Amino acid sequence: MFQSIWEDIKQAFRHGNMVTRLMLINGVVFVAVNLVKLFMVIFGGFQLDAHERFVRFMKFFSLSSDLLFDITHPWVIFTSMFLHENLLHALFNILFLMWFGRIVADLIGDRRLLPLYLLSGLAGGFLYLATAHWIYKDGGYAYGASGAVMGIVVAAGVLAPDYLIRLIIIGDVRLKYIVIFLLLLDIIGLANMSNTGGHIAHLGGAAMGFFFIRQLQVGQDWSKPVNQLLDHIGDFFLRLFGGGKGNRPKVVYRSPDLKKEREKVQSAGGKGWGQRKGGSATDQSHQERLDAILDKIKQSGYESLTAEEKEFLFNASKKRE
Repeated sequence: MFQSIWEDIKQAFRHGNMVTRLMLINGVVFVAVNLVKLFMVIFGGFQLDAHERFVRFMKFFSLSSDLLFDITHPWVIFTSMFLHENLLHALFNILFLMWFGRIVADLIGDRRLLPLYLLSGLAGGFLYLATAHWIYKDGGYAYGASGAVMGIVVAAGVLAPDYLIRLIIIGDVRLKYIVIFLLLLDIIGLANMSNTGGHIAHLGGAAMGFFFIRQLQVGQDWSKPVNQLLDHIGDFFLRLFGGGKGNRPKVVYRSPDLKKEREKVQSAGGKGWGQRKGGSATDQSHQERLDAILDKIKQSGYESLTAEEKEFLFNASKKRE
């Protein structure tokens, strides 16, 4: 049974989009962390020192307020943004990834989602480090995907503020109000000095999500250098373990039509992706259909799309990568 489950996970990761992959990574790491905790408790005889060993284990992969520790353990910059111990912490981050990540990937392309996640997580981590000296007298450490996820949440709000999301009991709510509510929760948390470092990291990630999309609107694609770096790293390991040169397909980046991009964001998911000058009739027909689908999302929400329209939108986002 477990072998079958593992094969299903590998299959989903191999063929899924970036939202699915990020959800799987966070979910698998959460399960692995709690299995380690269980083994430590069992083999430690359910003693207090077993819990203390687990705390040291978590700190080994977490971002510390001690800069010397971070410098000597550089992996914590990245491992901390995939690390969860608490079920609700992991569950809400994974759900937010599913809800908001899908919107962002549909509108700016699947390939830009991972750079947005990483940059938002880094921004949250650096803001945490910049303020930790004033927050923790005896030192502290941070982990979790919340900063990275908040970057995606805010990016979705900037891209499509009037996108409708249906909430239980409340009903349809525009995305911009959900984003504002989540930001207010972090600000209130700061005011009450509750999980202060965590809320600061959330706001750092949120700021990165905002500026990432604003820069994309004016033609500065911050995902490009990140993806190029990730491709180089991937090719290095392919050569290292594959014994040959990586056969990764090259990705050609095209600058967005700035005027059309700006109009598209201002209309909250409506028209504005535009078409290249001299485009064929087929290109124009494709663009007209895309504009109509984006208008439908603006008016009735993503869930109002038919299966065919969702597939068309997904394929269109892949073309823009």
